[in-house]
Amino acid sequence: MYETMAILQTMDNLYYEAQRQGRISFYVTSIGEEAINVASAAALSSDDLIFPQYREQGVLLWRGFTLKDFASQCFANDEDSGKGRQMPVHYGSKKLNYITVSSTVGTQLPHAVGAAYSLKMAKEEACTVAYFGDGGTSEGDFHAAMNFASVLEVPVLFICRNNGWAISTPASDQYRSDGVVVKGQAYGIRSFRVDGNDTLAMYSCVQAARKMAIEESRPILIEALTYRIGHHTTSDDSSKYRSITEMERWKSLRDPVIRFRKWLEGNAWWDEVAERRLRATARNEVITTMVRAEILKKPPLSDLFKDVYDSVPVHLQEQEAYVRSTVTRHPKDHPSDVPL
Repeated sequence: MYETMAILQTMDNLYYEAQRQGRISFYVTSIGEEAINVASAAALSSDDLIFPQYREQGVLLWRGFTLKDFASQCFANDEDSGKGRQMPVHYGSKKLNYITVSSTVGTQLPHAVGAAYSLKMAKEEACTVAYFGDGGTSEGDFHAAMNFASVLEVPVLFICRNNGWAISTPASDQYRSDGVVVKGQAYGIRSFRVDGNDTLAMYSCVQAARKMAIEESRPILIEALTYRIGHHTTSDDSSKYRSITEMERWKSLRDPVIRFRKWLEGNAWWDEVAERRLRATARNEVITTMVRAEILKKPPLSDLFKDVYDSVPVHLQEQEAYVRSTVTRHPKDHPSDVPL
């Protein structure tokens, strides 16, 4: 778990820098929330179906999404399994049971409940897992999903990353309740609050919750308390609504990666030599895959019109013809790395 957290942190830092250099258009880091990502993933089965928000790349990393896969998606090249149709960081993997990320907040929650209902009817030994932030609890989809899951008694884990901020909106402007955990209780859902920056606590909580969800066919809500050290996204400047001192204090005193490392070192299971080796290897691998992904061609133009219908309907044929005629009239405006 520690190695995956360190690789995730390294990847996030380098892709954040790449966006600032103009090499990719957008990025979302999970800095400060690595323990929630990786520890929860480690406590799940690969058969469990993941419904992410957009800050769960650590779950994918744990499941086997390679650094090349991350690079291909962020640079939208012809090796991207999504064929370049999504914004950077909007990952998805059918093979790894990871539903594709959607930018809209909260829509994944009722979807996760519906999928859990399907697992229940099929008597599968698996559950669905929906990740979301504290801001997601202000959406109607959250409340619909809570009631839907409670009434149907389905095996779903709701994992809320309560980092105190919904972009620039503090928790104090979102609710007057005692956090998120009581919202689950109000719907008759067994709910737990855990220190999301404690890797072992997070692992233990999710492991126990999964067991309950499957064996008792019931929804479980986990409120993982944490802090978003980074900006909401690369489109955000969080220094406009919170102090630099506050962010630095959390980074230096409560960073989950440093905290877990100190525990490992205290047990003589990790040392500075291993740390330097891991960080250097991770940095080299991330940069290598990033540089390679950046120079590959984009998916062909025709991919814009495929994979929805078995036979391409007339209106899409007309749209493709219109796009191609536009390229013919304005060849200089067509990106040279997008094959026709």
